[in-house]
Amino acid sequence: MAITNFIPQVWSARLQENLQQALVFGRLCNRNYEGDIAQWGDTVHINMLNDITVKPYDPTVEIEDPEQLSGTDVTLTIDHGAYYNFYINDVDAAQARADLMDAAMRNAAYRLAADAEKHILSVITEGAGSVLNVIFPTPEEGGLYSVLLQLKLAMDQANVPRFNRKLVIPATMEYVLLLDDRFVTGSSAAAETLAEGSIARAAGFDIYISNDLTTQLIALTPDAVTFANQITKVDAYRPEKGFCDGVKGLCLSGAKVIIPDAVIVYNMVEE
Repeated sequence: MAITNFIPQVWSARLQENLQQALVFGRLCNRNYEGDIAQWGDTVHINMLNDITVKPYDPTVEIEDPEQLSGTDVTLTIDHGAYYNFYINDVDAAQARADLMDAAMRNAAYRLAADAEKHILSVITEGAGSVLNVIFPTPEEGGLYSVLLQLKLAMDQANVPRFNRKLVIPATMEYVLLLDDRFVTGSSAAAETLAEGSIARAAGFDIYISNDLTTQLIALTPDAVTFANQITKVDAYRPEKGFCDGVKGLCLSGAKVIIPDAVIVYNMVEE
């Protein structure tokens, strides 16, 4: 494939598709404010509506003047970026240029996804409304299912809607979950439909796994965390030295916890 035949828009669309497929936390965040991301430092102002006052009614007394709606401004800043920059030798190109390029772009997408996951996780852990440092229950104390009940109670007490609650657990805990009949898994999906991408359901949570977690569990609702990302540039070029074609791309993103009460970080601590 000659350098003149490279179409940045096509590669950019493919890269974006692969990136989204590789995300876990990115899929569990809302993308409501993604908009057009053009450059580093772009901001989106999110107006969070304050509570409206409800007053007692007396039919013998005139109602008060209407109150003006007010809100709190929350700013989502595009302050995280990652890029790739690689080349393919002309000698390699003569053998399998299209296959090499496709594999390289998929790999770049995976690496960008891994970078985005770590960024979202850091934002979530920093902005969570509740952080529970708890000794993990023994099997006799209820184990993982007991943890879900604790998280359910914490969300109920914070008035978090019961619809669409998510829980992300370390991948190393999946075997514990699969051994417990109280979880709805793929083998028992006839009883309850699992959410897309989830491995199980219990206590009102769709459960997902992430290799980025080791001693933490993250409970959240998609409305609570917003994430925006965009492959802003994909350029093909001919390096000055050597006989090769280069490709470089830039991904910009930002994440924000906008409803802290709907995000809980559960840290498993040792006795």
